[in-house]
Amino acid sequence: MKTYNNPTKENWNALTKRPAIDQKELGDLVTSIIENVKSKGNLALKEYALQFDKVTLNELTVSKEEIEKAKTSVPQELKDAIQLAYGNIYTFHTSQQTTEAVIETVKGVKCWRKSVGIEKVGLYIPGGSAPLFSTILMLGIPTKIAACKEVILCTPPSKDGTINPAILFTADLVGITKIYKAGGAQAIAAMAVGTETIPQVYKIFGPGNQYVTKAKELIQQMGVAIDMPAGPSEVLVIADRTCNPEFVAADLLSQAEHGPDSQVVLLSDSEETLTKCKIAVERQVQLLPRKDTALKALENSTAIVFKNMVECIEFSNQYAPEHLIIASENANQYVNDITNAGSVFLGNYSCESAGDYASGTNHTLPTNGFAKNYSGVSLDSFVKKITFQELNQQGIENIGEAIEIMAEAEGLFAHKNAVTLRLNEIRNDRN
Repeated sequence: MKTYNNPTKENWNALTKRPAIDQKELGDLVTSIIENVKSKGNLALKEYALQFDKVTLNELTVSKEEIEKAKTSVPQELKDAIQLAYGNIYTFHTSQQTTEAVIETVKGVKCWRKSVGIEKVGLYIPGGSAPLFSTILMLGIPTKIAACKEVILCTPPSKDGTINPAILFTADLVGITKIYKAGGAQAIAAMAVGTETIPQVYKIFGPGNQYVTKAKELIQQMGVAIDMPAGPSEVLVIADRTCNPEFVAADLLSQAEHGPDSQVVLLSDSEETLTKCKIAVERQVQLLPRKDTALKALENSTAIVFKNMVECIEFSNQYAPEHLIIASENANQYVNDITNAGSVFLGNYSCESAGDYASGTNHTLPTNGFAKNYSGVSLDSFVKKITFQELNQQGIENIGEAIEIMAEAEGLFAHKNAVTLRLNEIRNDRN
C-alpha cells in the first residue's frame, strides 16, 4: 500500500482514482463481443466459453437434473448458513414495501402511484474461483418480493462445464429455474439482445469485472436498463486510535482478495494506528489462499494519515466508496457527516463481510465513485412506479382554466382544446 501523510486538498482528487483499463481499448473489445453475440447467438457464446472459460459446451441451459444433483451435494452446514442469510435479507427487503396513499391534490383530482414488478429481469452472477452465490440472495430475493414475472440467471461454467453447486442450490432456493452457462461481457450481451436459448430481458443486475461493467454501460444504449455501474470491489476504512488493527487489516484484505483490480483505502488521524494496521495487513495476507490476488490489489491501494477525523470523513465523501467502515468506538457520531457511500459499517464489530452475506442489507453497490449519485440495489430497483390520476367534473373545473392558459402560452392548442371541450360540455349540461 502506498502511504501518504497529510496530503494537501489539491492532491485529493488524484488519490481517489481507481485502477482502470484503457477505456477505448476496453470499449472496442466489448462492443465487438456484443455485436458478435447479436449476430451469431448461441454459437458466439460457445466460442467465448472455449476462449475465456476453457470449456466446450454442448448445452447452455442448466438442466433440472444438474440442479437436483447440486442440491444434494451442498453440505448441510452451508445450506443452513444460506437459509439464515435468506431470512435476514428477506426481512430487510420486505420492510421496503410501501402502500402509497391516494392524494386529492384539489377537490375532484385524485393522484396516486402503484409499484409494478419489472416483467423480465436478468441476473449476472460471477463464478470462477469465487462463485458469488451470495449475490443470488441479494438479487433473487427482491425479484420474489417485487413479483417479477420472468427471472433468468447467467453464470460462467468451470472448466468441466459444471456450475458451482452452491450457486444452483441458492438459485433454486429463491425460485430461479432458468439458469444459463454464460459469463463475462458475452452473458450481458446475451441477456440484452436474446439468443436462440437465452431470452431477452428488460433490466440486468449483477456485479462483475471491468468487461462486465463496460458491457452493462453499452447495452443501456440499446434500451436495456441496468442496476448501476458496479465494477471491481472497493472498501475504505477510517480507523482511529480506538480501532482494533487486526480487525481493520482483515476488512481491508476481505476486499483485496476479490480481484487484482479491487482497491482498498485506509485512512486514520493517527500515524501510529495506520502503521499498526499496515503491519497486520502484511502479516495476514501471507496466510490467505488468495494471497497473490490480494497482493496485486494492494499495489493499487493507499493508506493516508490526516490531521483529524473531520478530514478523514471529508476525503471519504470525495472518494465515495462502495463500502465504508468506520473502525471506531465513536463511529455513530459521524453518521450525519457521511454523504457519499454505498453501504456503511459502524464500529469495530461491523465487518463488511456481514453486509456481504447475512446482516440483511444488499451487497450490490455502486463503485468507482458512483456512490455520489447512485444507491445500492433495493426492492425499488426491481419495480417501476406507475402514476395514476382520476378527475371528475369538479376536478377538471378546478384546474381546467389553469391548464388552458398554460397550454396556450406554450403554443399547444390541441392540449388546450382537450380541456376546453370538457369544460364546454359541463357548462352546456347545466344550461
